[in-house]
Amino acid sequence: MQKENKVCNITPANRVHSVSEYYFSKKLKEVAQMNAEGKNVINLGVGSPDLPPSQQAINVLCNEAHKPDTHGYQPYVGIPELRKGFASWYKTWFNVTLDPQTEIQPLIGSKEGILHISLAFLNPGDGVLVPNPGYPTYTSVSNLVDATIVPYELKEENGWYPDFDALEKMDLSRVKLMWINYPNMPTGADATVELYQKIVDFGKRHNIIICNDNPYSFVLNESPLSILSIPGAKDICIEMNSMSKAHNMPGWRMAMLASNAQFVNWILKVKSNIDSGQFKPMQLAAVEALKAPKEWYDTMNRTYRKRRDLAGKIMQALNCSYDEKQVGLFLWGKIPPNSLGSEAMADKVLYEANVFITPGFIFGSGGNRHIRISLCCKEEMLQEALNRINKLQA
Repeated sequence: MQKENKVCNITPANRVHSVSEYYFSKKLKEVAQMNAEGKNVINLGVGSPDLPPSQQAINVLCNEAHKPDTHGYQPYVGIPELRKGFASWYKTWFNVTLDPQTEIQPLIGSKEGILHISLAFLNPGDGVLVPNPGYPTYTSVSNLVDATIVPYELKEENGWYPDFDALEKMDLSRVKLMWINYPNMPTGADATVELYQKIVDFGKRHNIIICNDNPYSFVLNESPLSILSIPGAKDICIEMNSMSKAHNMPGWRMAMLASNAQFVNWILKVKSNIDSGQFKPMQLAAVEALKAPKEWYDTMNRTYRKRRDLAGKIMQALNCSYDEKQVGLFLWGKIPPNSLGSEAMADKVLYEANVFITPGFIFGSGGNRHIRISLCCKEEMLQEALNRINKLQA
């Protein structure tokens, strides 16, 4: 006779109630169910590159994985070759000099870095400047560490840049950290040297750590830029970078952060108590991927440019407007005034055309009147999505 399961009177930690399940986690379950029902949903939501890494990187991974001595635990700080590879990459493309011994920390993805940075610097109640619209993880992680979220607005009329006059009028007395993200996701706005200079100056004057999340520099962008290229930025800034987007390695979870040696050491204290080093063959393969010449990025961007043209046609079919100057892995569009809202539009397209697009509301109230289309989908599928949406609009 089977025993009846009894539910214990257990409650989770309070922090569990401070966050909700990630939007894509919930919605992709729904999409999976629709596909199981034979609806063949085209996914234009998630920014997971579908192009492969370089063949050279794959070859290194395979060759190293066959060796019997590469399967053990690895250093928390990453192998020296990887830290040197990141340093060389920063010097080549951003003209930023980093000490590979003390100023670079490999990460198991940038999302992990957001948590480690927050744990290293934020006490309960400390203020965190979070962009609106912005990557939802900045908010959720800040909630998990009991920080106080202080939203700052990014507005289309200001080029999706911070309004520094508005920032100066805010109560910043308890603010310790500010998240920025350029090239920006979701809006596609690119940074300039002048913008970074203003942000570095703002951080120094108010003693606020500036954290720039920078994974999109090479996607449809002719001029990769790092905030660490600004003189004195390393004193107050941390920059994260990732191989997920520019090197088509999202599932590899290969990323890094760079800053001054003291900041990096404090973050390492947290990280070393939570996880371990990455698989050595993957680290060595990442070193190879970081050697990619300009032709690698140019070839990738030729593909994304064609996809971007089709994404623009989808936006037009939905009567959405968008800025042609956007960079990065997505296209961000403004929905028409008569539309009920981004969630309603996205759901209509999903349920009636079987195409999944991202509603802008998930990035904050500043995204309520916008949608986002991922370029991580082959041209023929983007064309099919366009055909379905055109039929829906007819």
